[in-house]
Amino acid sequence: MRVVFLGNDPWSVPTLEALANADDVDVELVVTNPARPAGRGSRLTSTAVADAARALGLELLEVEGVRSGDGRAAIEASRPDALVVVAYGELLTPDVLSVPPLGTVNLHFSLLPRWRGAAPVQRAILEGDELTGVSVMLLDEGLDTGPVLVAREEPILPDDDTGSLGARLAEIGAPLVVDALRGLDADTASPAPQSPGGATTAPKLLPEERSIDWRQPADAIVRRVRAFAPSPGATTTFRETALKLVRVEIRELGLAPGARPGAGPGAGPGVGPRVGAVWLDRDGTPTVVTSDGGIALLEVGPAGRGRMSGADWARGARIRPEERFA
Repeated sequence: MRVVFLGNDPWSVPTLEALANADDVDVELVVTNPARPAGRGSRLTSTAVADAARALGLELLEVEGVRSGDGRAAIEASRPDALVVVAYGELLTPDVLSVPPLGTVNLHFSLLPRWRGAAPVQRAILEGDELTGVSVMLLDEGLDTGPVLVAREEPILPDDDTGSLGARLAEIGAPLVVDALRGLDADTASPAPQSPGGATTAPKLLPEERSIDWRQPADAIVRRVRAFAPSPGATTTFRETALKLVRVEIRELGLAPGARPGAGPGAGPGVGPRVGAVWLDRDGTPTVVTSDGGIALLEVGPAGRGRMSGADWARGARIRPEERFA
């Protein structure tokens, strides 16, 4: 079976590797985006899929898209039996979808029809879902509306962030894609139309959604941090400077009745906790007051610096009594 693979993200790689290692699948071509500047030095960086394709010795095309031009021409020239798309990020047009006789197979990181769109893992965490999964489907002209070949459930663990959950779903989905292709090739697959009810959309997270509002409940703040972790990270502001939050947890405020949060001996009785106020817990971890509890900053990313523990950041910042996060 001849396959052309399209992907960009690290989450695409397990499926590419599974296809390359399958005895009955020939990956004729791998299509991914061109290298782009990244990191502090803006060094030209290839996609994770390009790196994997080179390591596997596969034919590689780095191109902006496949709707037209070199990308479209290369797919047609490869004469694939099927296209496989995983975290590619381009909505394919009907004329591209019609190229392979077996169709275009997509690994989607949710239990469709819930969370159709670009950010299913992030939205599931942000909304507090306890269960998600993967769906292997045949792409059609709609946004993740095609019939489902196979799906697999996976719980969202309390300490999952987008990085850990996405990586786990990618590993779960990879062998399912290979099995689905075999079913299509043997004409034993049974694509099932998606249920008309329960459909939700998962648009990309917007930059303005990264900002933490300490007036929200503590569990909502934790979910926001997990949804944006490890990258680009939710942010808060301290001393008019952005601070990225990588890992947090809910903690009891631990204040004496009527005590005012503070980092030092200035804390004392008289005024109740104020939203955004911060103090150092017994282990030195900075803990911030929300509308209904405390949030401990376990790991942070100060501007222009690498990730570090919240306790290390707080020691360097020398937090003063009465200081607050905005």
